[in-house]
Amino acid sequence: MIQTIFLQAGAQGGGMSMLLMFGGMFVIMYFFMIRPQQKKAKQEKQFQTDIKRGDQVVTTSGIHGKINEIYDDAVIIETGAGKIKFEKAAISRELTAARYSKTTDKAEKAEKAVEEKN
Repeated sequence: MIQTIFLQAGAQGGGMSMLLMFGGMFVIMYFFMIRPQQKKAKQEKQFQTDIKRGDQVVTTSGIHGKINEIYDDAVIIETGAGKIKFEKAAISRELTAARYSKTTDKAEKAEKAVEEKN
């Protein structure tokens, strides 16, 4: 019987605070989930329009290659196995010399160190 009284007393003034709590949760979800996804989609669309012949790219399926030809909505990528036609939307990211500059510098330093020891 005491539990019933507490339950009835707690339900009287919770309408406005519950509405504010749901509104706050929606705002938090927007800034942490929806907005970053929209920003990433915008960056990917910009990247797909900015690709040019000779760019090193990776497709969403993981195929690495160099852009050989560009059409309105498709590209031909030259891989080690030959040339493959892909939709522009299937290109995931670009692999350029700037991206690998740190690893090439480390590799060059390691090669020099090996040569100095010999």
